[in-house]
Parts: sequence; C-alpha cells; structure tokens
Amino acid sequence: MYILLAILAFGVLIVTHELGHFVAARACGVKVNEFAVGMGPAILKKQGKETLYSLRILPLGGYCAMEGEDAETGDPRAFTAKPAWQRIIILCAGAAMNFLTGFVLILCIAGNASFTEPVIYGFMDGCPYEGEALLQTGDRIYSIDGHRTWFTTDVSDYLGRGGDVHDIVLIRDGHRVKLTDVSMPLVEYPAGEEGQTVWRYGLYFAPREFGLWANLRYSWYEALSFVRLVWRSLGDLLSGAVGVREMSGAVGIVSYVNDVATTAETAEEASFDFLYIFALIAVNLAVMNMLPIPALDGGRVLFTLLTAIATLILHRKPDPKYEGWLHTAGFVLLMGLMVFVMVNDVLKLVGK
Repeated sequence: MYILLAILAFGVLIVTHELGHFVAARACGVKVNEFAVGMGPAILKKQGKETLYSLRILPLGGYCAMEGEDAETGDPRAFTAKPAWQRIIILCAGAAMNFLTGFVLILCIAGNASFTEPVIYGFMDGCPYEGEALLQTGDRIYSIDGHRTWFTTDVSDYLGRGGDVHDIVLIRDGHRVKLTDVSMPLVEYPAGEEGQTVWRYGLYFAPREFGLWANLRYSWYEALSFVRLVWRSLGDLLSGAVGVREMSGAVGIVSYVNDVATTAETAEEASFDFLYIFALIAVNLAVMNMLPIPALDGGRVLFTLLTAIATLILHRKPDPKYEGWLHTAGFVLLMGLMVFVMVNDVLKLVGK
C-alpha cells in the first residue's frame, strides 16, 4: 500500500510542478500545446480547446509543452515571443509550486510536530554559559557562525561544528546582541544515582507554542531548513564527502518510504512520516529544478538572462535553436544519470 501511495505522491508532485508552469504560461498568454503527466507512450489523451492533456506510461516525469519553447515559430503567443520577465516567471512557477506543496504538507503535520524554537528557558545547575556577558533566560539564539538557527536542533548542530569557539547572534529584549569568539564546549553533567554522566551545553529551551500562527511559522522555518539541507547535500556531493553511488532516485525513495511507514508503530505515525518525507522531496525538487543546468528550469532562466544581455549588446536576438540544442544535450545527460541512479537503487535493494 505504501509503495502505491509513494508512486501516487510522486505523480502529485509532478502534476503540481507542471501545473505551475501551465498556470503561469496561460496567465502570460502563452499557448500550451500539451500538458503531460509521465513520460513515454500516452495511455490516456484528451484534446482541450487548444491544449492536449495526456497521461503517459512512465511516472518519472512530465512536461508542459509550450508553443515556441525552443525555437522561433512566428506565433505571437509563443514562449520565445514573450518578454524575458514573463518567461522567467513561467520557468520559476514550477519550482514555486513544488516549494508551496512542501510547505502545505509540513503545515498538515505541524500541529502534532514536536519542535522547539531556540529560546532559552533556563540553565542546568552549574552551567558556565549563564551570565550577563553570555546567555540569559529569554534569549533567542538567532544564528551561530552566520548560520540561521530556527530550531534547537540547529543550535546543537552548529555548536558541534568547527571547534568550540563560535560567533553567536542573540535576540534579547527585541535587540540583536552579537557575541564574538565565544568558547562553548560541551560540559559534563551528572546523570542518575550511579555516577553516570552526560555531555550537554546545559541549556533548557522554552516549550513550543501552539496555534495557527505558530504552525505557519514552524512550517516556513522547516521548509527553509529543507532548502539548506539540500544545498548542504549538494556541497557534500561536489566535495566528495558523499559518493555518487550513495545517491537515491525514485526507486530508492519509494523503498525507503515503504520501510519507514511499515515500521511505524501506528497509522498516525506512518502518515506523519509519509507526509514529512514527501514534503522534503517537494522542496528538494524545487531546489534541484532551479540549478543552472541545461534542461532544468534554472538552466532555462540562466539562458533567458544571457539572451537578454546578448540582445542588448548585439542589438539582435540570438537564434533560440542553439539554446534548444544545449537543453537537449542536458536532457540526455540527465536521463543517463537517472538510469544510473535507478540501476544503483535496484542493486542496493537486491543486495539487502
């Protein structure tokens, strides 16, 4: 059941992405020739007034085929005939819809989420960081070493990175207070009656707030946290900290979703995990689609800007067919990467 739900969820994310392009294109007066969900041969078709709507056999993608998307056609309603700013809006609309979908999914589970914002509620006995020169009750830890802290997990994460000395920005009584070169190593505290100890920073954080505004704030922060996670993962991939073989595609994600959902103790917990994972995937798709790579929306935005600059300098518009060739080459390479990742996912499943 969870495998089918995961495949259906992927379809929903594809539809929302392409729907963003479709709605923006129609709003800007661009003719849409086909709105397709899936790739490969069509299994269902319906001709609208001017747009062909189709469902295709492979649930691994989709597209919104606009008139004159990669070549001049002479049609005044063609994509290439529109001003650069309208084309950029159309191109960004898909990623915006994915991000919005992720935000809405987080909002659906926000009421039951156990998050804590980094507002200091108190200190453990003997905590060395309590005092007028350092931390006080009521302080909100705004950032650590330039990294925004939205949740208490961010505090422990960034205090644990790059040594024990940090630059910390606080919100205290409505004003920003910057602490420079603060030494904050973990401190050993007693735990239990048999001499056990634990390592802590010694901070207690205020319990979470409830209500619509608190849930909206939490959902927004979590969506931004997902964006940061995607960028960090890309950095790890480019730096070699994570290998290409550790990447997962649709097959690996569906398998992971099934494993997480089936091991949940209750149906409510399974639903929570399911929505949380696909909220992360939705935001991931938004970020990845805006990378400046040919065939992706970000690559098309980049070429739109370059074309506008070239037109101003050369006083003539470059032939869009050359851009079309680059996007075709990028698409082929991306399909090759998808196949590699899919095969890698299958081999990992077989090796379990």
